[in-house]
Amino acid sequence: MELGQALSAQGRPEGDRLAALGYRQELKRVLSLFDNFSVAFSYLSPMVGIYSLYTLGLGTGGPRYIWTMLVVVGCMLLVALVFGELASEYPLSGALYQYGKYNVGPRYGWFIGWIYGFALLATVASVDSGAVGYVASLSNAWLKTHLDPADHLTIFIITGAIIVLSTTLNSVGAKIMGRVARFGVYVETIGTFGVFCALALHGFHQHLGFIFSTQNVERPGSNPLSLNFGGNWWTGAALVAVLANVYIFYGFESAGDISEETLDAQRQVPKAMRNALLYGGIASFVLVLGLLLATPASGIAPVVSGGINTILSALPAWLQDFFLVMVIVAFFSCGTAVQGAGARVAFALARDGGLPFGAQIRKVSKRHQTPVNAILVGAIIPFLFLLLVLVNPAKPVHILWFDYPANVNALYALVSFATSGIYLAFFLTVFGALVARCRGWKPSGIFTLGTWGMPVTVGGGLFLLLMLLNIVWPSPLSSGRAIFNYGWVTLLVMGIIVGVGILYESIARPDHNLAQHSGRNLQRTFSE
Repeated sequence: MELGQALSAQGRPEGDRLAALGYRQELKRVLSLFDNFSVAFSYLSPMVGIYSLYTLGLGTGGPRYIWTMLVVVGCMLLVALVFGELASEYPLSGALYQYGKYNVGPRYGWFIGWIYGFALLATVASVDSGAVGYVASLSNAWLKTHLDPADHLTIFIITGAIIVLSTTLNSVGAKIMGRVARFGVYVETIGTFGVFCALALHGFHQHLGFIFSTQNVERPGSNPLSLNFGGNWWTGAALVAVLANVYIFYGFESAGDISEETLDAQRQVPKAMRNALLYGGIASFVLVLGLLLATPASGIAPVVSGGINTILSALPAWLQDFFLVMVIVAFFSCGTAVQGAGARVAFALARDGGLPFGAQIRKVSKRHQTPVNAILVGAIIPFLFLLLVLVNPAKPVHILWFDYPANVNALYALVSFATSGIYLAFFLTVFGALVARCRGWKPSGIFTLGTWGMPVTVGGGLFLLLMLLNIVWPSPLSSGRAIFNYGWVTLLVMGIIVGVGILYESIARPDHNLAQHSGRNLQRTFSE
């Protein structure tokens, strides 16, 4: 914290601020505010989130689940404000890792980087594999193939191809990553507002009052997923349905991961974070509203069982194919943005000596000025996660004191860890900011919260803690929450990742390298 206090951010040019923090400009600073926003928005990706989780939200909370979106976005805005203040103070690659390092200490920051980095790279595998069903559908329709999206080899080949393509584009320059993300923003805009308009023109089947109803999902006899909430919506169904939005509204922090490649980062990154979250919230609300109002007169049960295509199938075939292409592009853009963010975390840790083979991982391409080896790490680890596609038990598997559910591909279960890992890293970062404030830290970046700093930090931290508990809380496989966290599986995987980190950190003590780096920076700063 003393280092952060010593290095005032106010009014420093980008190069000076970077030098004051002990780094030299190695990456190419080419991203504009819109590029930075686009990467963050593409990671958040309303289309990917809604297309993946809409039926779960509808099945657990009924149409009224749409209003939990406002709660999540509003509370996450508090987190975005805290992160924006930190991004303005420490405009460095690695974002959350850097914030924890400067606010609390090297060891604390390293653990945040370890958890956050693994969660990002797990997200790459889960997002890219989520595109398989849509790619297979399009190929079968256009090329007359017979791809089975549930086949292990099909999942591996398509997901692997997406990872390779993302890696190639990320490697040839941040500008290309920005352009891919920009295209993703255009596609997401068409795919959210466009779907709403298309469904409206075709004719809605429900009135506005429908979105305030629960359709009795809180009662076991009428829940389309056969869940039992004991007749309680607020204290039962809503606590599970909110997860369909909790799993979507993050990723805005990736604007900070690419700070060293963004022009006027101290000013623009905080804006990009807020804008990505707010625009993502608006686009998501519009898309969900359109889907709800277009629900068939027969009710929500056919939609929950048949998916979003049950609604979109009413549109002309050419329009369905058009939106299918939009979805595939959105998945690709999202995966590319997440991989880029994860690579910057690996680069930042390696640059400080916080990873094995750090000297190799931190290397920057002289031609493209990108962390090419860190991007390669961002491809290798998702490929290793992709091997989990081979784990798909036909019947429940007893592990220690709980059962792993049948017919749940371990690769798809990984997305639950990706979300819980992100929320844990978020909470630790916000808690670190609170610790720094209690120690007397006064933000001096271009963007600060002023007197609102403490209440906003406390509010954001409480929300993250509550949602983290809601995500990982072990539940019977017959409960609604288990649809998202698979009982004990999410908590166990998170425990394994954290445990391996503790073991490695205890043996290798990478925080010593981080502390030496920080000490050299502080000495250099005072000597200047």
